[in-house]
Parts: sequence; C-alpha cells; structure tokens
Amino acid sequence: MKIVIAPDSFKDSLSAQAVATAIASGLAEVWPNAELIECPMADGGEGTIEAVLAACNGQLLSAEVCGPLNNAVQAHWGWLPESRTAIIEMAMASGLQLLSLEQRNACITTTYGTGQLIAAALDAGAQRVILAIGGSATNDAGTGMLSALGARFLDRDDQPLAPGGLALAQLARVDLSGFDPRLADVRFEIAADVDNPLCGLNGASHIFGPQKGASPEQVLALDAALGHFADLSVQAVGQDLRDSPGSGAAGGMGFAAKAYLAASFRAGVEVVADLTGLEQALAQADLVITGEGRFDAQTLRGKTPFGVARVAARHQVPVIVLAGTLGDGYERLYEHGISAAFALASGPMSLDQACRNAAALLHDRARDLARVWSLARG
Repeated sequence: MKIVIAPDSFKDSLSAQAVATAIASGLAEVWPNAELIECPMADGGEGTIEAVLAACNGQLLSAEVCGPLNNAVQAHWGWLPESRTAIIEMAMASGLQLLSLEQRNACITTTYGTGQLIAAALDAGAQRVILAIGGSATNDAGTGMLSALGARFLDRDDQPLAPGGLALAQLARVDLSGFDPRLADVRFEIAADVDNPLCGLNGASHIFGPQKGASPEQVLALDAALGHFADLSVQAVGQDLRDSPGSGAAGGMGFAAKAYLAASFRAGVEVVADLTGLEQALAQADLVITGEGRFDAQTLRGKTPFGVARVAARHQVPVIVLAGTLGDGYERLYEHGISAAFALASGPMSLDQACRNAAALLHDRARDLARVWSLARG
C-alpha cells in the first residue's frame, strides 16, 4: 500500500514537515509495511521555503534587509543550487508578521526589503526566482521592491518619492536607467492565488488595504495613487496591466512583477507541488492525506488541500483531510476531490491545548483513520 502525506503547516503549531511526520507515525502503527511518502506542502504563503527545502535538499540563506517600516530585519530565503532557483517569501521582508497591530500603515509601508532579497538571489547567480507573496504588510504596488533593484520614482522636481503607496500620488516620472540588467536573464514566477486587479473596488487597496491599517479615506487615496502609478507605468514599460488578474496581489506587488519583471503567475500550491515532486509521488498511490489548521470554504481559494486534491484527481487517488478545525462550508470541498475530512480534537479543549498537543492528536487521528480505512477495504 502506498500513501502520500501532503499537508500544509498548522499555523502557530507545527511545520508542514512536522505534520507529515506525525501523520506517518500514526499510519505506521496500523500499516507497518505500507510505503509512506512524506511530501510537506505550502500554498505560496508562510512555510513555502521550508516545504520546498525539505523536499529538495536546498539551502536556507539569510540577509539583513529593510523591513516594511525601513527597520532592519534578518530575512531568510531558499536556494536550490542545482537549478539555480531562489525561493523568496515576501512576508519575510515585507510581511504583516513583522509589525504589531499598532504599526500597520498601508500608506507608508514598503517592499524595499523584498527587492533586496531578489538582489541577493541575483548575486548568487539565480536564473529563476519564485516569489511567494502571501502575508504582505504593504500597499506600494511593488515600487519599493523595484527601487531596491535600481528603478527610481521621481516627483516633478526630479526628487525621489518617499516610501509607500500614498507617495505615488506625487509621481511624475519612472526612471529605469539604473535598473539591474541581470533581471532580463532571470525567469520570475509569482506564487499567488489572488486574481484581483490593481485598482477599483476589487483592487489591492479596497480589498486588502483595511487589514494593513488603511482607513476608508486612506483606501480611496491609495487606490487613486496606484492608478496614477499604473498610468505612468504605461509610458515606462509600454503596456497597461492594471486589470490583469493578480495585479492587485500583495498590495500591487503582482502588478510590479508582471509589468517590470515579466513575471508569470501560478497558484502557489501548484508551484510548490512541482518543486516537491507531488505529481511523481502520486503515481500508483492508494491514498493521499493532506491537512491544514482550519479547513473551511476558504480552502477553495487555492489553499493546500484544494490544490492537492486537484493534483490527486489527475491520478484518481482519493484524498482525506486532517484539520485542526472544520469551519463553515467545509463540506463544499467534497465536490472538489476531497473524499472526507476530520477534525483533530477528541474532546473539548482550548485552542492553546490543541496547538500544544497537535502532533499527538495528528498521530491518533491518523491511526484511527487507518483502522477505518482497513475495515472499509475488508
């Protein structure tokens, strides 16, 4: 019997690798002779680097870069030397995780540190850069990132703009004369599941600005500023991509990556699946077990169990989910390749207790799942 274990991390509790290991230990208790393949996953957000490096024996590198408020932060990035591929999580340098609730300010936060990580990858000789853009604290349309790579954003007095999205309202000219020439030889891929445009009611500022600290008035000002940047970008790059699906991802980082780096977009879980070899692992598999901390209708928006189910469907392999909790609408996933889903808790417990005991709970639920599966198969 061959079983592929392909979970995401359980936020604030276990890494994807730790989740996979706990599930495998429970299955092995019932199926000691089964072929258990651990394939930790991620959806392009937090944990992407860890999942890929665990599967590919890559290197974890670090660099001191500017955080979202221009403070120094130590950020990690992944390196696969054989394929000269860099994996960069935007959240490491420009993420909400780096700010307290009081520090969130969508008007002035910058993606400059993400650009510094890209520059570090160029210095290492990267030929391919995968940019996972979940969890950003920024709404600067990626201009900070582009600045770190040599672009200049100037006002009508030919002075550099202040960091942040709001300052883009004063933009008069985009100067690419100092743009790093190495960028032309690098293939950029954005791992994201957001298809919002840059501007408008479904754009970056309106949809994501409030969670990054923007007031209703600031949302309107930011939306106008990003629209102005898009206008001048047409002159700079010769095309208007503001309405391209994904341009509004990560506060407009998607727009900058598409327009200035010729980046392609793919669902984050599909990018990770390719890198970790999930497709190959599923060949002749009998069962896939995936999971995440909270499994609900939001999982349909490109989260790991949904992505794993799509890959498994191509091989006609059933998929079972083990989740910390089952939320509203989780049963909708039964129409998208999920055969069954189970929550971990065996009785009343607090969230803190569940997080602290997640490994043991995963072991027990996987063991019980294996016993029921064996019974059903006769």
